[in-house]
Amino acid sequence: MTDLPTWGVVATVKAPARDILNFAAHHLDLGAHRVHVYLDAPNPEAEAALRAHPKCRVILCDDTYWQRRRNKGRPEAHQPRQSLNATHCLNRRPEVAWLAHVDVDEFLWPATPLPDQLAALPDGVLSARVRPIEALAPDPDDTSPEGVQWFKSCARLKGARAEETAAIYPTFGAHLNGGFLSHVAGKVFVRTGLPETSLRIHNAFRGKAMDDTPAELTKTRLCHLHAHDWQDWRARLRYRHAAGAYRPDIKPPGAGALPIHNLLAHIEAEGGEAGLRAFFTEVCTATPALRARLDAHGHLHAISLELDAKRARHFADARPATPH
Repeated sequence: MTDLPTWGVVATVKAPARDILNFAAHHLDLGAHRVHVYLDAPNPEAEAALRAHPKCRVILCDDTYWQRRRNKGRPEAHQPRQSLNATHCLNRRPEVAWLAHVDVDEFLWPATPLPDQLAALPDGVLSARVRPIEALAPDPDDTSPEGVQWFKSCARLKGARAEETAAIYPTFGAHLNGGFLSHVAGKVFVRTGLPETSLRIHNAFRGKAMDDTPAELTKTRLCHLHAHDWQDWRARLRYRHAAGAYRPDIKPPGAGALPIHNLLAHIEAEGGEAGLRAFFTEVCTATPALRARLDAHGHLHAISLELDAKRARHFADARPATPH
């Protein structure tokens, strides 16, 4: 009997210890053979807990690390830091057959065991894509079932996606890619041990050529916790608008649409805080009306991540503070 392939994840993280350990614990609970964490800022509590776990590998990305890595030192933007670290892991000692490059707020959610899905891929496949679902913030006026978090998906084909998005989000949908605030591209697993391979945020490369025909892991979702609630989203808005998911170089979803950077600036200029709140309610909050529209198009998902329980199982001695 052929052994099933091992898999792991790599992430560059700057987050509270609780979030980092939740991320690691979730993937360990799924059966990850390795969880590689590159700490973008010192986090002694998370670092100690990760180093104590036999399946975790942690690297502190301090000035000494970056001086060893590249002549120019630490890149200013976090996106190239993520790509450089993921490629470093891929080409150094990934210790797995397949490596996924994800973020600390992203959680793989397979419907069947990942080793079985990866084993079924043809030998010539370099990378395999996992499509995202984006978390909805809880509706303060409508209680969800205990332990359940609502997520939204979108159509894969652009034509259907645009039509459905306009119907699901009647005020703002024309300017949103699938109704998502973050990426719809998802992330990829890459086969390890191959020469001249590298990773970016959403794609694998062989030499200078992007793998533009990755396989699709249709039985796995990527749960993206982009905004926990209104307060969390509002607190992160300035940074994301300047340098993150809503930065100026993010393109609009189609002709006549505003880029999300311009859309949010326009909403705030015209409507102030109330305008931003109305946007968040329509697009990001699990109101009964939004859930009904998503469900009618097959894009509503109820997920129980149970992160606290997983963290307790895998990092029993850690007692990180609650960040949110």
